[in-house]
Amino acid sequence: MANNLRETEETNRLTQENQEEEEDDDDSKEPWTEEENEDDDENGEESEFLCLFCDSKYGSCDALFEHCRLTHFFDFNGIRKELGLDFYGSFKLINYVRSQVADNRCWSCGVHCQSKQDLQSHLHQSVNSKDFKLLLDDDKYLNPFMQEDSLLYSFGGDEEDENDYNTSFDEEEVVRNFGNVCIDDDDIAEEIELNAETSNKDRNKAVMTDSNGHLSLASSSKRIAENGRDYGESVSSCDSNPKDKHSTVYIADVVEKDIKKVNESYFGSYSSFGIHREMISDKVRTDAYREALLKNPSLLNGAVVMDVGCGTGILSLFAAQGGASRVIAIEASEKMSTVATQIAKDNGLWRSKTDIAGNNNCSGVIEVVQNMVENLDKSIQIQPHSVDILVSEWMGYCLLYESMLSSVLFARDRWLKPGGAILPDTATIFVAGFGKGGTSLPFWENVYGFNMSSIGKEVVEDAAKFPIVDVVNHHDLVTNAALLQSFDLATMKPEEVDFTAITELEAKLDSLASNPNDLKQQATSCYGIVLWFETGFTSRFCKETPTVLSTSPYTPKTHWKQTILTFREPIAMASCKFTADGSAPVGTDACPASKILLRISIARATQHRSIDISLETDGVCPNGQKRSWPVQMFNLS
Repeated sequence: MANNLRETEETNRLTQENQEEEEDDDDSKEPWTEEENEDDDENGEESEFLCLFCDSKYGSCDALFEHCRLTHFFDFNGIRKELGLDFYGSFKLINYVRSQVADNRCWSCGVHCQSKQDLQSHLHQSVNSKDFKLLLDDDKYLNPFMQEDSLLYSFGGDEEDENDYNTSFDEEEVVRNFGNVCIDDDDIAEEIELNAETSNKDRNKAVMTDSNGHLSLASSSKRIAENGRDYGESVSSCDSNPKDKHSTVYIADVVEKDIKKVNESYFGSYSSFGIHREMISDKVRTDAYREALLKNPSLLNGAVVMDVGCGTGILSLFAAQGGASRVIAIEASEKMSTVATQIAKDNGLWRSKTDIAGNNNCSGVIEVVQNMVENLDKSIQIQPHSVDILVSEWMGYCLLYESMLSSVLFARDRWLKPGGAILPDTATIFVAGFGKGGTSLPFWENVYGFNMSSIGKEVVEDAAKFPIVDVVNHHDLVTNAALLQSFDLATMKPEEVDFTAITELEAKLDSLASNPNDLKQQATSCYGIVLWFETGFTSRFCKETPTVLSTSPYTPKTHWKQTILTFREPIAMASCKFTADGSAPVGTDACPASKILLRISIARATQHRSIDISLETDGVCPNGQKRSWPVQMFNLS
């Protein structure tokens, strides 16, 4: 991250020098006030505005706030408008955010991070801006948090010239500038393009390209970056004058190549037949969809079905077999769309273009369309809100990995009829604590009769740095299972994919002692938490045969397994009947916790289709004594 920052600053410096040289040769320089000219004459430099989150500096408020919006998920102008903040409210907002960042605390959800680097990795879109509006009522934020903070006295300067401060740049103007970008220094251009092609962290999914190379903004996010990352900053436009010396202009061809590379890599990974065999062989997964599509005739008979991400087309085949009159199978992988078409033909279910044109006697119902669902209009014309059933197997590890749910919601909002069915229609994430048996420690305690348990400490430390996808036996769970988050896929909004939830875990009695009389003396260690999900085909749409697809440790294993997050150190747990030593730290054998409080945030990560997970853990013992552990950050990629 530090390297990227240095590269950006160097690029900004070079670009600024180029722009200043161009302006010296131009008769129409941008206007400056007399006061600014005096300052420039005296100091030889212009005012710089320090970013709220990092050490970047910008010559204008517009450029700074655009940087904060795209890189740090902080939309200053959007929040002002949403909360109706006046000058003083906006003044407080800046001081509030600076104070939170100085404390390594997330401005949005309040999570406290161990370091500034952890905070930068944690930052995410605001969960609910109104939640912290009350905080801004505190007059202490009228006192500048940072001395000589020029931003506090300049952020409202453009209001007289602009009627709406919802965005820092005019969207159409930005789009026009995309197609007219050039770089005069070939070395800089080559270096930026190389960085963009090799980086996995600077993906861009909000900008879509068409066949002519022009760019348009994705309607769902209207952000010219993927999850807040921007790149190609401060490159001058060939034929347009920048609003100021630090206007941000993006490199269209580099962005286009990067998007294409990301999509080719992702959808290309699904060209392997081994992956599809693994998924189809997962009986829990496939049987759940098969039951929903074959055992609910009142839902399927004569229905128009859209299958998002059809792969081999197995769900489309089920839908056709279940009585659908038309199945539109969407697949972005060129290879798999060809495979799905051939499979539909081999089974007499393919719907040819001739059939589509009006042959009412055809037996084929499946038409395969090769494209991303967001670009579907370029391949086929489907009337908005004309689909009866939307089906997709979109789930990834920890439910949300791969970020495919956003595409499903896009299809729902555009093509599903009002009241139409989405399958599955619910999704729920659960959490529980696991004990020593859920780690590799027992293996090291007896290696061909030798004790290698000294390795254990390092094993736990390493495991605490990364999420692990593996199968956990339900016998190794030491707490009850708790609901973390539920989604109603029929009504949820796309931004609700990112969330923060609070729950608590209590020690599971049968993990402590077989004899209830021994509970006062028994304690067990919780080494971390395990996450899993369930998706429901509920009676809302599947009236005859509702079903559930579960990836729980208590049910037969699936290819999703479970997602394991390991604590930095195990937390001792016992029932409320345990006689604890109040002088000992909570979570130790002398003072075990009776419950663990969790605050978990899951959000789409900067790296394309990955997710970030933050974990805050508190232990509470029977006498009310409490202990907090430092926040842990995980990236599932």
